[in-house]
Amino acid sequence: MTDEEKIAAAQAMVAAWNARDWDGIVALFAPDGVLHSVMQEPLRGRAAIAARLRLLAAGLTHLDLQVRALGVIGGRVFVERRDVFANAHGRTEVPVVGVLAYDDAGLVAEWLEYYDRATLLAGFGRTAATDFDA
Repeated sequence: MTDEEKIAAAQAMVAAWNARDWDGIVALFAPDGVLHSVMQEPLRGRAAIAARLRLLAAGLTHLDLQVRALGVIGGRVFVERRDVFANAHGRTEVPVVGVLAYDDAGLVAEWLEYYDRATLLAGFGRTAATDFDA
């Protein structure tokens, strides 16, 4: 993939998240793709990713991934963003950096997410002891 194609693929992923198109998000991953929020165990494969998304989506009333910077370094796409969530517990903003690697078919092979987990969990009315684990 060219750098331009990688950026377009990352933009498509952000658009799917903003549309809360959970099936569309999963379809953008390779069948054996990995989603790794770095303070948790990696999720491997579309079924595991879909299960986590179902938990994340439960009760979500608003989601806006606001991209601040996007670029390719060393073949990977880096996405600096602010994720804005709303649910019954209120509204939360979480600064995030995502790093995406693509396979030859243009699907996400690996997505690393770096953010403050306590901020995310508090926004969902949870603590570290009550996780999103499927």
